[in-house]
Amino acid sequence: MSANKRISNAFKKAKTLPLHKDSKYILFSDCHRGDNSFADDFARNRKIYNYALSQYFSNDFTYIELGDGDELWENSFDNIFSANKDSFLILKKFYEHNRVHFIWGNHDMDYKNPKNITKNLSNYYESSTGKEETLMPNASFSEAIKLVNENGQSIFLLHGHQADWFNYTFWKLSRFLVKILWRPLQIIGIKDPTSPAQNFKELIKVERHIEKWILKNNRQIVVTGHTHRPRFPQPNELPYFNDGSCVHPRCITGLEIENYEITLVKWHLTTHENGTMQIVKTILEGPKNIAFYQQ
Repeated sequence: MSANKRISNAFKKAKTLPLHKDSKYILFSDCHRGDNSFADDFARNRKIYNYALSQYFSNDFTYIELGDGDELWENSFDNIFSANKDSFLILKKFYEHNRVHFIWGNHDMDYKNPKNITKNLSNYYESSTGKEETLMPNASFSEAIKLVNENGQSIFLLHGHQADWFNYTFWKLSRFLVKILWRPLQIIGIKDPTSPAQNFKELIKVERHIEKWILKNNRQIVVTGHTHRPRFPQPNELPYFNDGSCVHPRCITGLEIENYEITLVKWHLTTHENGTMQIVKTILEGPKNIAFYQQ
């Protein structure tokens, strides 16, 4: 099956959510929540991520995660939850207010099976009470999401591995290689050449496949993750966005959709002259009216 067909199939099956002037969405992807080991790239940004999430929750945003949230290729979910309990409890707040939606990526493709969602996310053990507590028993996972406005125009959200033949078709083999080979090597600084995020040639191939699909589908607005490279198109470019990742060396990046505008942001640490440190949000691109890309 070609990349074009895989993306088209995801588009046809995509879950729909409303998009209007009062909609407030925050899009993050590629958290790769791990076990807090030396191979856990998310560990250094956990506090930044948790603070950003708490701010979005307080400001009535809906959280959409565009895949690879949990690093299930390298870790058991029990170890992931143990290392990231605070993050999951914030996500639980979004869940309790019906404001969280998940897309599966190649690293958390296990969530394509509802049994794995139930197994991992239904309950957790609370050590302080010695009891099982509810987490997110009916968490919504899908391959893709369309944010649709009143005119039927949409923003198409997916992880992006549909444009990556090896990591889509042979994800189980790729998982095996990562767990057995590349995870130990990652600890000593050797990168996984099968990952578009760490192989520039593969990254470009993925982006070109998505751009070709956009051209064939009336310049449909597309937002992905997967490559870890933030993208925010200019007026003369195809409407292809990428929210980046939460495993950049010094920051996390995401896309905000509010007041029918889209903005690329990063959350990071800054140091003041008095020696104190603060987590702040910086606008990288935008805000840009979405209608501009739908002309």
